[in-house]
Amino acid sequence: MKKFVAAALTGTLAGVLMATQVAGPLLAQESARTTNVYEQLDLFGDIFERIRAQYVEDVDEGDLIEAAINGMLTSLDPHSSYLSPDDAEDMRVQTRGEFGGLGIEVTQEDGFVKVVSPIDGTPADAAGIEAGDFITHVDGESVLGLTLDQAVEMMRGPVGSEIVITVGREGEPEPFDVSIIRDTIKLTAVRSRTQGNTVVLRVTTFNDQTMVNLEAGLKKQAEELGGMDNVNGIVLDLRNNPGGLLTQAIRVSDAFLEKGEIVSTRGRDPEDGDRYNATPGDLADGKPLVVLINGGSASASEIVAGALQDHRRAIVVGTKSFGKGSVQTVMPLRGNAAMRLTTARYYTPSGRSIQALGVSPDIVVAQPRRVPATEEEEEKRKMRTEADLRGSLDNDSLTEDEIRQIEEDRAKTEEAAKLREDDYQLAYAIDILKGLSALGSKE
Repeated sequence: MKKFVAAALTGTLAGVLMATQVAGPLLAQESARTTNVYEQLDLFGDIFERIRAQYVEDVDEGDLIEAAINGMLTSLDPHSSYLSPDDAEDMRVQTRGEFGGLGIEVTQEDGFVKVVSPIDGTPADAAGIEAGDFITHVDGESVLGLTLDQAVEMMRGPVGSEIVITVGREGEPEPFDVSIIRDTIKLTAVRSRTQGNTVVLRVTTFNDQTMVNLEAGLKKQAEELGGMDNVNGIVLDLRNNPGGLLTQAIRVSDAFLEKGEIVSTRGRDPEDGDRYNATPGDLADGKPLVVLINGGSASASEIVAGALQDHRRAIVVGTKSFGKGSVQTVMPLRGNAAMRLTTARYYTPSGRSIQALGVSPDIVVAQPRRVPATEEEEEKRKMRTEADLRGSLDNDSLTEDEIRQIEEDRAKTEEAAKLREDDYQLAYAIDILKGLSALGSKE
C-alpha cells in the first residue's frame, strides 16, 4: 500500500514538474508576444510624432489616426473598413433604401475599383455600366493606390453634378470614358410583374423593405392572374443584386421553404457559429421556382440562391455568382463612427462555403450581348405572307372565335420571341416553368 501511495505521489510530482516545464515556455512566449505588441505601438507613436513635427506641411492629427485605423482594417480583406461618422450615417441611410450617388455596388481588385453590380433604374444603370467593369479613373484621376473608401469618396458629389469615369471592360480593347449625372438613388427593393402566367419578382437589394415588397408584389400579381392556381411558376430574379442585410436574405429564403437549414455562419471560435432554419409555410404554395443569378449576384443573393438550390426548391439559372461568402458586423465606435469587420463565413445548407467560388447555376445560360440588327435582317423580319397578297383567298374553315384564339396565341408567341431578344436569361427561365407546368398538367 505504501509503495502504491509513493508511486501515486511520484506520479503527481512528475505531473507537476511536467506542467511547470510546459507552462514555463508558454508563459515566456506570451510575455514576449505582449512585449512585441507594445514595442510596435511605441513605433507607431514615434512615427506619428515625427509626421506631426517634421512633415513638409501641417497635418490634421484626426485624419492621420483615421487613416491608420482604416489601413489596419483594409489590410485584412476588401470588406473590412473604418466608417467615419459621415460614412456610418450614409450606410444607415442606404440600408433604409434612399441615398445620393451613381447607383453602383463596388469592391476592390488589383488596386482598381470593380463593379459588383449596377442598381436597376440608377444613373449608372442607364449609362450602361455592367457587373465586372473596372473603374480606373475618376474625372481623369487614377484610383490606383487608393483605398476603396477613398475611391468611393471621389465618386461622390452633389446631386445633378457630372462625373466622368474611365471603364475597363472584358472584350473591349481599350478603356473608355462614361459620363454620368449624379442623382438621388431611391431603391425599390422588389419589382413585380407577370410574363404570361409567370410571376417575375426582380429583387434589386436586401434592405429593410425587401420582404415586405416581395410579399406584396407576389400577392398583387397572383390576384391579377385570378389567384395562385393560375400561376404556372415564379422567377426570382437576383441578377446584379449586390446583397445587403443577412436578416432579409433569411426571410426571403424562408418564404419559399417549409423546413430545414437556410444558412449557417462560422467565426474564429466554433462556439460562436449560428444556424438559421426555415419555418413552416410557403408563400408560393409549392409552385415551381426558378432563381436567376449572374456575376453581379453577391452576398445575401448567394445565400438565397444557395439555400433554395440545396433544398432543391428552385432551379438556379444563369452564370456563376460573385463569390462573397463572408459576414460583416458593423460595430459602433465613439463619436458616431463605426467599424465594419469581417467576423464570419457563411455556409449553405449542404455545408459549402461560397467564398471566392460563388454559386454555380444548375443550368448555365449566358446573356448574349445585343447586336443591332442590319437593314437586311430587318427586311427579312418584315417579309410578306400569303395574307398580304392582293386578292388572296380568305380562310373560311374557321369560326371567328377560332381565328381570335389563333391571333392571341400568335401574339403570345411574338411577345415571347421579343423577350428572348430583350432578356434571353429571363425568357429561358420562363420556358422552364412553361415546360414544368405542361408536364404537371398531364399527370
